[in-house]
Amino acid sequence: MPRTLIITNDFPPRPGGIQAFVHELAMRRPADSVVVYCSTPGSRGSAGWQRAADFDLGLPFPVVRERTSVLLPTPAVGRRAERIAGLEGCDSVLFGAAAPLGLLAGRLRRAGVRRIVGLTHGHETGWSVLPGARRALHRIGEETDALTYLGDYTRTRLARALSPAAAARMRRLAPGVDTDRFRPGAGGEAVRERHGLTGRPVVVCVSRLVARKGQDTLLRAWPRILADVPGAALLLVGGGPYRRRLEAMAREQGVSDSVHFAGDVAAADLPAYYDAGDVFAMPCRTRNGGLDVEGLGIVYLEASASGLPVVAGRSGGAPDAVREGETGLVVDGARPGPTARALIRLLRDPEDAAAMGERGRAWVQREWTWDRVSARLAELLTP
Repeated sequence: MPRTLIITNDFPPRPGGIQAFVHELAMRRPADSVVVYCSTPGSRGSAGWQRAADFDLGLPFPVVRERTSVLLPTPAVGRRAERIAGLEGCDSVLFGAAAPLGLLAGRLRRAGVRRIVGLTHGHETGWSVLPGARRALHRIGEETDALTYLGDYTRTRLARALSPAAAARMRRLAPGVDTDRFRPGAGGEAVRERHGLTGRPVVVCVSRLVARKGQDTLLRAWPRILADVPGAALLLVGGGPYRRRLEAMAREQGVSDSVHFAGDVAAADLPAYYDAGDVFAMPCRTRNGGLDVEGLGIVYLEASASGLPVVAGRSGGAPDAVREGETGLVVDGARPGPTARALIRLLRDPEDAAAMGERGRAWVQREWTWDRVSARLAELLTP
């Protein structure tokens, strides 16, 4: 059976959208056709290593980890990747994120790998405008058989750094959504009861707590929303370095009583947290002069599958995950006013909001299933 070596820094138990994407792709490959070579989250301490080892024991394929939190395309990493590919009989390689590990592509091809594919997400668009990184991305495009892209925005940005031949070999591969897991009625009532939200209009945001995601915009908009929708509650799901700042901002805005920080939530519990909301909002924004953008935003699609209307920020490929006016609304996430108006509109018109949620779920069921994604990947990896 053809076998694929997945080389990645983005793999559970480290949380994140890219990690979930790569994990799902691996899990949906045929049995005994995958080997993963990856870094170890929190590898400086034994607890992080043990947590990763425990996670790996539950997988149906082997995982080889380096005791480092970041894999780089060094000669040592290249040599180990070669050895793993040879020992496991891998004829194809999938880079979980093309930059920078895709710089190993030429070496692996010389070692006998026949097919090499690199996934791209959002950060590679930043590489495409920085001189040194742009040259590295160009080389990766030349030495892989295909680079993937999430949507029109990322394709256009990435193609500028590639040769015409490499740009022509690009193929779309975006995450899918498990609509059996993410669905209306997935346990939201229990979450509402746990956080004291029963009977209240709830806006939910599921994301890492970092500046780009726009939780601060939600907090700045919240006093205006409460003035029009008394009793509304904001449920922020996820952890991250921005939490203390956000908690302080909630106190400064005088809205702490209506803002609930759920913290990190196990993947198995996420559908219930989406289901606890009436509206989903993540008004992300582009930062650092265009270097820090949203690649797509799988959370918008998971929210749509859960039957929620979504409010998305106009950053990078995020609008590709929303049908404007049909499944949700796209706003300027840098300003609180547009976000407030969009949420007030949806919270004050539950019938329209519910109709958007129904259309969103139908759209995800048609266009964003994992079966479609898995079939596309199989084609890409076939030598």
